[in-house]
Amino acid sequence: MIGTLVNVIAIIIGGSIGLLFRTKIPERMFKIVFQAIGVFTLYLGVSMALKANELLLMVFSLVVGSLIGEGLRLEERVENLSELLKRKIGSKEDKFSTGFVTAFMLFCLGTLTILGSIEEGMGKEPTLLMTKSVMDGFSAIALAAVMGVGVIFSVIPLLIYQGGLTLLAALFGEVIPEVIINEIAGVGGILIIGLGISILEIKKIKVLNMLPALLIEVLLCYIFL
Repeated sequence: MIGTLVNVIAIIIGGSIGLLFRTKIPERMFKIVFQAIGVFTLYLGVSMALKANELLLMVFSLVVGSLIGEGLRLEERVENLSELLKRKIGSKEDKFSTGFVTAFMLFCLGTLTILGSIEEGMGKEPTLLMTKSVMDGFSAIALAAVMGVGVIFSVIPLLIYQGGLTLLAALFGEVIPEVIINEIAGVGGILIIGLGISILEIKKIKVLNMLPALLIEVLLCYIFL
């Protein structure tokens, strides 16, 4: 799990640098940077979503996964966790939860997360996760400058999620076909599009409640592909 640990450290360092710039950026700059992040998030989501070919499986996974997530109230639970962390550290930032959730989704739903975790889990050098660490570190600078310290605390769920994928890959990585990885990335892309829409304040979408769609997609791919 060296790659994931390096990823966590890179985000903490990048986020800390972003916090230093936060006090020096005028309010009007925050707004335009926030919009730029939202537009980029939409682009990232579309580019990932286009990798999927099995659209019926994608739709079914999103519908069923969203129902499961809504039933489990995942978004509410994560927001409660972020509020708990906010109280523990005595933060008064309005965007703490937004930064926490946005950073987690951006750092964890990309193709590099899946491929990098599989690469390291299979015992190879964590080249992809190292590359991802550099990218996430620079992204954390911009995110933390706009959204605050919540971005840094997103490393907690990232460590659990990405580390968990690495451990699973150590057990099953050699039997995961590339076609399934692409389909998972496609569903992840749809979730990131939803995140971008929320960031741009077009409409609030409960993206976290849709996360189980990733697991449903894996099951359906193994059954039908």
